[in-house]
Amino acid sequence: MELLKMKNIVKSFSGVTVLHGVDLEVGQGEVHALLGENGAGKSTLMNVLAGVFPMDSGEIIFDGQPLTDLTVKKSEHAGVAFVHQELNLFNDLKVYENLFLQKEILTKLGTLDKKKMIRETKELMDELGVDISPTAMVSELETGRKQLLEIAKALHTNAKLLILDEPTTALNNAEIEHLFTIVNRLKEKGKSFIFISHKMHEIFTIADRYTVFRNGQFIKTGNIADTTPEEVTLLMVGGSSSASEVYHTRELGDVVLKIENYSGPGFENINLDVRKGEVIGLTGLMGAGASELLQSIFGVNNADTGKVWVEGKELKGGIIHEAMANKIAMIAANRKENSIIPDFTLLDNVSISSHMLSMRKMVIHKKKEIGRYNRMKEMLNIKSAHGYNDLIVSLSGGNQQKVILARWLNTEADILLMDNPTQGIDVGAKAEIYRLIMELANQGKTILVNTLEIPEIQKIADRCIVFYHGHIQKILERQEINEENVMLYATNVKGAE
Repeated sequence: MELLKMKNIVKSFSGVTVLHGVDLEVGQGEVHALLGENGAGKSTLMNVLAGVFPMDSGEIIFDGQPLTDLTVKKSEHAGVAFVHQELNLFNDLKVYENLFLQKEILTKLGTLDKKKMIRETKELMDELGVDISPTAMVSELETGRKQLLEIAKALHTNAKLLILDEPTTALNNAEIEHLFTIVNRLKEKGKSFIFISHKMHEIFTIADRYTVFRNGQFIKTGNIADTTPEEVTLLMVGGSSSASEVYHTRELGDVVLKIENYSGPGFENINLDVRKGEVIGLTGLMGAGASELLQSIFGVNNADTGKVWVEGKELKGGIIHEAMANKIAMIAANRKENSIIPDFTLLDNVSISSHMLSMRKMVIHKKKEIGRYNRMKEMLNIKSAHGYNDLIVSLSGGNQQKVILARWLNTEADILLMDNPTQGIDVGAKAEIYRLIMELANQGKTILVNTLEIPEIQKIADRCIVFYHGHIQKILERQEINEENVMLYATNVKGAE
């Protein structure tokens, strides 16, 4: 039975058409994957359905009724809930207060009925199988639990269709499995889902059907069982060879980064030598220690014991400026919270780290900055609508990540620490990032990449460091890197060697 039909939807911004008469159909009790590169039109179409943007023309039928002149409230009232990638929660409120915000239950005296709201929150969490206390402060919840709370909020509105936009980005493997269990349980009860993700293995695990967009146009729809990840990827990128092998062998230099008996918050007794031009992949289950190690090297956190040497010089811990002065750069995880400055232009976002290194200089030379930006733009293929005065938030996720990479290359860093650098970007942009990593390694840059995606490590890494509970469980050479091997060590099926 058909729940949603969007037919011939057209949408333009400032005279530029971003949706060219696209179609989407979702059945009742179905998980429908909406696929496409960043900028393909997925988010725009979902914002039309959610009542955020008015469509220029087209038709929307939901649960047998036409939806016209949509607003956010009209869309929610019809039964559509949008769970955004950027969590929409208030950290300084409790769980039940977030759930009942603007839907508070009152007593006969007109006061807040906290007991009833707490009880109903507990019942909803129990129904979902989620162990979250109704009275916990949201600020105290891990990111994965916040994601599940967002879904609980959507269900609390009695939504018939839930739009999940990159819902697993910040979840570990156990949390992803739990989320999929919840989705399948709700699907059996007749709930429908539009699932947006760039992770093909997740799409082929959870989805029933798919629709592919490219450049604002409808490309194809069909059953997941009738296609392959390779075919879908080619539909998304238009037949380019983005899925091809990237890695190539090259001469490595001397050891430039030496870590000895290094222990700190989240990691213990790390010993590692990294050579000039080498690409190291770090992985393990979420929270295994790789991200914490990179943060400590960069000075975000101070280590408890041990030493780090850069080019034979001991690095003072706990000082970011010290790491930067020793030509270390870090692309942090979750760029929207930790990297981009949304009110700054592209030029300012690229230039800010080099300004930190030259704080004693009294004058900023705008022409020189623009020249450096233009060189970075050409080298990294940064695509913007107008130029360096565009705000960074106007770019796609992949181009935002390139701007952050340009920021650090602008400091002339020799050691790049990349924490989940392809998070939330499409397959085409991922392929560009992989090629950039290889090009930088050819130039002698030393690169450490933390990622949970093993195929990503296979595309770029000379060696793979597998973490388990804060320890290095295994160092795999290039020829040993495969998903089975990594997971055996990451889950402690095979012990440390």
